[in-house]
Formats: sequence, C-alpha cells, structure tokens
Amino acid sequence: MIVPRADVPATALPTVVIGAGPVGLAAAAHLVERGIEPLVLEAGPDAGSAVREWSHVRLFSPWAEVIDPAAEKLLAPTGWTAPDGATYPTGGDWAARYLQPLADALGDTVHFGARVTGVSRLGRDRVVDADRERQPFTIHVLNADGTEERLTARAVIDASGTWSTPGPIGGDGLPALGERAAADRVSYRVPDLKDPAVRARYAGKHTAVIGSGASAFTALAHLADLAEEAPGTHAVWVLRRGIGGATFGGGEADQLPARGALGLAAKAAVDDGHADAVTGFRTVAVERTGDQLVLVAEDGRSLDPVDEVIVLTGFRPDLSFVSELRLGLDERLQAPVALAPLIDPNAHSCGTVYPHGVNELAHPEQDVYLAGMKSYGRAPTFLAMTGYEQVRSITAALAGDRDAAERVELTLPETGVCGGSGLFDESDADKTQETPAGCCTAPAALPDIARRTAGG
Repeated sequence: MIVPRADVPATALPTVVIGAGPVGLAAAAHLVERGIEPLVLEAGPDAGSAVREWSHVRLFSPWAEVIDPAAEKLLAPTGWTAPDGATYPTGGDWAARYLQPLADALGDTVHFGARVTGVSRLGRDRVVDADRERQPFTIHVLNADGTEERLTARAVIDASGTWSTPGPIGGDGLPALGERAAADRVSYRVPDLKDPAVRARYAGKHTAVIGSGASAFTALAHLADLAEEAPGTHAVWVLRRGIGGATFGGGEADQLPARGALGLAAKAAVDDGHADAVTGFRTVAVERTGDQLVLVAEDGRSLDPVDEVIVLTGFRPDLSFVSELRLGLDERLQAPVALAPLIDPNAHSCGTVYPHGVNELAHPEQDVYLAGMKSYGRAPTFLAMTGYEQVRSITAALAGDRDAAERVELTLPETGVCGGSGLFDESDADKTQETPAGCCTAPAALPDIARRTAGG
C-alpha cells in the first residue's frame, strides 16, 4: 500500500490518465510531448482491452483518422510503420497494430491490471471547501493481485470510456422486467459470427436486435449474411421510433463512407427479407415461453417469441468512482455542461459537432477532465479524432499554454443525418416540411460494396 504525502509539491506529481484505450494513450503521448509525466492506469491486462472485446468489428473511420499525431511522433523512433491510411481497421487491428505498440513505447508509465475505484482530493471529500484546489488528487487503485494502493496526482484525465456500462432493454432507461433473469439469452455486444460457438448460437435462430445506431446496423448486416448460409436465421429489428429517411443514417451523404454503408446494409437486411422492423416499441418486460423469450411493450404489444436478444441501445458513463469530485454534468446526457448542447441528439440536425477542447470540458473541480467517449456521457456521436483533439487541448492547458489549448485544430466530417426531438414516434418522413431542402433524403439502393464494408 502506498500512502500519499501532503508535503510533495504538485509539480512533482504525475498526471493520472484512467484507461489505456485510444484516447487515454493519446493523452499520455501528448503529456510526454509537453514534458509532463503521465501515469496510465488500465483495469484490463492489455492496451485497448475494451477495443479487443469488439475486435471483429470494422471501424467506419480509416486508419488516417484513428491515429493520434502526438502518438505517431512517439512511435516513429521505435521503427513502427503506420498502416495504409485509406484502409479500415477492425478493433483487433487497432489494438494490435497501434494501441499495443503505443503502450509499449510509453513503457512503465502504463500500468495494467490497475482498476481505479475512487478519485478525490487529498483529505477533502466533495463537501469541504478549505484549501481544496491546493490539494493533490488521491486515486484509489485495486490491482489484479487484490492489493490496494493510494496514489497522488497533479491532475486527472478520465478516459475510461463507457464500454462497461451498456444501456438496458427497457425503454425507460431501466432494465426491463425479466431482463436480468433472461441473461443467458441476452447479449449487449455485436456478435462475432466468425467464432464457431457464437455462430452456432444465432444460426437458424430468430434474434431480436434492439437499437438504432451503428452497432445495431452492424449486427443486422452480420445476421443477414448468416441468413444466406444458415436457413431459418431471421432478425426482428426493434426500434423505439418510427422509420424515416434518417433511420438508416447518412447513407451516401455521409462523409464517412463506411459509416453510411452500415446504414445501407441495415436497410438491405430489411429490404431482402432477412429482418423485420418493429417501430414505436418500447420494451417493459421480457417473458419466457419455453426456451424462447417474448418482448412486451408498454402499450401492451408482444412480439413473436425469439431465441436470442441483442441489445445495442448505447452506453452510459460509470460515474461511481468520481463521485467525490465536483463535476459539472448535464442532467440529461451526463456530459460536461458546456459540451452537452453541442452533442445533444435531441437537438442536432445535419451538420457537424463543433470541435471542442478544454473550455467545454472544464468542471468546477479544477484539473480534472472526462475525455473521450466518457466525456459524451450518453450521446452516441463520438469519433476517435474528437477525443484526440480533446486531449491535445487538455494537455496544452495543463502545460500552461492557453493559446494552444483554446485553438481548434480539427475539422470533423459531416454526418449527413437529420435528427431532432419532434414527436417521439414520428418518422422523419412526417417532418419533411420542417427540414431544410436537400438535407436528408431516404438512402438510395444498397451499393454492391455496402454490406462487405459494414460486415468487415
């Protein structure tokens, strides 16, 4: 056990980065570039442990957009060769060819098997004001061998992501009745159908896919491919809203072509008869009938029995271990207050998410930042390059370079997707008169390459 001392000057302490994923490791690279000592704490056994859990899924961003510039500079002297920037990596590629080499280059500043269980100010809980900002941060760590440590830090960058806390089946944000009891038939991940055991689980079966984002599109595309080879394989796509032009994403209008192709692949799964879409269905219960499950909606409707349920309803941040910090979070998205309006899916329509940095990520607690996917709270629109810009700005601020911290060095691709609060069950087709002309149209027919791109 390490007991932190109060007499160590803050400048002599490291900046703790929570998470050795893409954004956490990029933060460490930027800290090194700025001459600030990083200490990266990763709960898993490897770099990108969460990414490795979806190693079979292909990113919709090419290599050129998922490698951080400061990280690339750090890797260059090691003999590392950047992959072809125009190609699209899988999660496994990303972890093996970039994240692990980057962690190796960072050396003993990255600690694996180190789960952060709490962050606070030395000797101050969240209530105490006296000399608060003069105290270093204390970080409680549970190591893989069961030992505990208390570390001190000058600043904290929480890039732990949201992977460990997927959204539930229930349309009200809570687990549906019976969801926990049906855990043996419910998955919260895109299935890896190249794994024989996983393939056998879904081949020839009826599967409900709940969700409306890129992960749901990917699962539908995979199941449609499986249906071509395994008769009887069928999906029921459960949507909480209606279907309209934006349901399938940006399609050919998306500046990230592979992301647009995912939506088109989901559309093809429905058009080709491999999936049925059920709209306006907000699940309140999961009931067993023999070896199958029945989903029940709040309006009383029940779906036909299915063998499996894949829940892809987004993720949410785990805020339990930062509960002693004074965070300023939006009451809806659980994202930083200044960032939330820029990423709110209830309000955004066509266009870009405005590039942002330290000003939008600041909290009442000085020198603590949520970065990467965790900074977006429950918003689903995060891109890796957004996280890289975040940590570039954060580390510049920690180094005292405010001009660089407030400078925007990123242009994001347009989604090509319209959104908006509207009526909860209203399809986008019903709102065409309120939508700017030419903004969003129904996707064209599925290109020949779309399913291959989506399916990896």
